[in-house]
Amino acid sequence: MKMILVLLFSFALNYFEMKRLNIVVLICLLFSCWLNNAQELSKEDKYTIISSEFEYYYNDSNYQSIYESFNEAYQEQRPLEETLDYFINLKFQLGNIKKREFIEFVGDSFARFKTTFEGGVMSFEISLDTQNRINGFLIEPYKEQKVIPISTRVKTEMILPFTGKWLVSKKGEFDLVDEDSLRNEILEFKIVDETGKSYKTTGKDNEDYYAYNQKIISPLNGKVVMVVNGINDHSPVEKNNLFGIGNTIVIQTPNNEFVFLSHLKKNSINVKEGQNVAIGDFLGLCGNSGNASEPSLHFHIQNKLSKKNTVSLKSYFSEIFINSTLKNDYSPIKDEIVSNTP
Repeated sequence: MKMILVLLFSFALNYFEMKRLNIVVLICLLFSCWLNNAQELSKEDKYTIISSEFEYYYNDSNYQSIYESFNEAYQEQRPLEETLDYFINLKFQLGNIKKREFIEFVGDSFARFKTTFEGGVMSFEISLDTQNRINGFLIEPYKEQKVIPISTRVKTEMILPFTGKWLVSKKGEFDLVDEDSLRNEILEFKIVDETGKSYKTTGKDNEDYYAYNQKIISPLNGKVVMVVNGINDHSPVEKNNLFGIGNTIVIQTPNNEFVFLSHLKKNSINVKEGQNVAIGDFLGLCGNSGNASEPSLHFHIQNKLSKKNTVSLKSYFSEIFINSTLKNDYSPIKDEIVSNTP
């Protein structure tokens, strides 16, 4: 019954709009049937019927009837004269509605329709109260909803890309790089002393930092596919935002994953593009290039070399010591002290 009502309503509006017959009588009859069967209709069906009625009155320039479909509270919020002026201006700019397509529910009450006017494609959102009267609507330029890529875990076995004990100083989650990519698994490592400080004296020079000049090793067996080696190291606290990740090595895994090791020291990189590397091979030295605020190692993995439509891969290490306790197949978290040996 409910599908018959929805289809009949939509067909009738389209048909009688062209024939210009007694649409008011038809709407009253259908609306009465709908109220009697409202419990049978789905939420989407209810919104489809009301939005179809809205569309008909709008295309017929019968803005008074749209106003009368508002509940009392919304009529007070949007007085008749203001409502009439709004729709007159809207019609002047966009013309009639040609097509509507239900997209989604926004929150608890608003239904969103992709609505094609003669003058452009708009988002039409409408809300109903418990009596199925309009208590809000919004018409604005339509924007396609981007599907945010979902992170998954790395498949390749890895070790940590250094020797000794380092602090996980940052673990970024859901950090949007740009509108076409997602990097939600950024690890940054630095070395700290027993007091938690990452430098020896004043911290004004890179050489003061424990991580600076430390050897970075290959965390896996793979192939070097990108090397950036000529970016200057900057002073602590300063940043180079022109090339955010600084001097970088990217290693492609046998599973077509791309491991980024960044902020390396200028001219310290010991490998070349196209070179195969094995676990533990010397890659270069930790530096302070790019947008790092102090000497540290940036580490992340993604499913392709380019940024566009990139999916981040969560880092797991085959054997890793966390605060001197061995863990297998583990992804470290912020503020943990990590190492490859006890």
